[in-house]
Amino acid sequence: MAEAYRGGPSASRAACVIMITDTIRSLAEEDMQAVDACIRDRLSSPVVLINQLSEYIVRSGGKRLRPMLAVLTARACGYRGEDHITLAAVVEFIHTATLLHDDVVDASELRRGQETANQLFGNEAAVLVGDFLYSRAFEMMVDVGSMRVMEILAHATNVIAEGEVMQLMNCHDPDVDAARYMEVIRSKTAKLFEAACQLGAILAERPADEELALARYGMHLGTAFQLIDDVLDYSSSSDTTGKRMGDDLAEGKPTLPLIYAMQKGNAEEQELIRKAIESGGREAVAAVLAVIRRTRALEHARTQAEEEARRAIASVECLPPSAHRDALTELARFAVEREY
Repeated sequence: MAEAYRGGPSASRAACVIMITDTIRSLAEEDMQAVDACIRDRLSSPVVLINQLSEYIVRSGGKRLRPMLAVLTARACGYRGEDHITLAAVVEFIHTATLLHDDVVDASELRRGQETANQLFGNEAAVLVGDFLYSRAFEMMVDVGSMRVMEILAHATNVIAEGEVMQLMNCHDPDVDAARYMEVIRSKTAKLFEAACQLGAILAERPADEELALARYGMHLGTAFQLIDDVLDYSSSSDTTGKRMGDDLAEGKPTLPLIYAMQKGNAEEQELIRKAIESGGREAVAAVLAVIRRTRALEHARTQAEEEARRAIASVECLPPSAHRDALTELARFAVEREY
């Protein structure tokens, strides 16, 4: 039976993250090299600007977590073909397209410690290359030749777009509650995790209950991952996350730490946070951060993430024991222990 998530002392987190990441990457290394080769090959275009921006995206790196999930779940389900490589690249293209569009909408200047594509190449180029990535992803889905695969990924892409619009509607709205916020992250972030994991079971032609279990795993994992991103926005420096502390507040985004701090704060603190969300900017970041710390809002959000990780781990217990199933369990731990 997979071991339930157990949170550890914060002093041990960095070492734990390094160990878990190395273990998982070693197991998936051969497949992920093939995914990277596929990404480079399918990003190629006769349009020079697309090639320039695509090469910048590839060199910018990232965790490649979503395509890694597609690889690991396929192997955990016993898949022995090659289509998981193509679909892992598709998942990464969809994810990257959403990031390109996100950064334009948010007017972001940094991602992963580097200038964003829109900052370097302009908003128009970033949006259009994001469109190119979406269209290339759907070309590649057709290559796999599975209507079920296309159904899952087309639906996921639509839900992600809805989540982006919901987040835009929530910006600068201090009345957003935890339920509305969770609906956004289930759509905007967790849906692609869910789809990536579901693909592995579909390729391996596993029973419907296993497919649903892997979908649940991805949904809970993606939710945990986003909740920790919310925590890191108020607890880590740009050197660690590649973003400036308080960027969510500066963009007027009411994430879970803010929502909880406003619930637990006194009347003066509630008014401070309401005005900060409404106006955006960085002027109130220090004062709001003090309220977040006093109300232990980060601890609350981390606890919620840990519960999601526990549910993710429980979801894959139905799979046959294997190193790849163990890696899925470790990824759930990594999602909540990471510092970046």
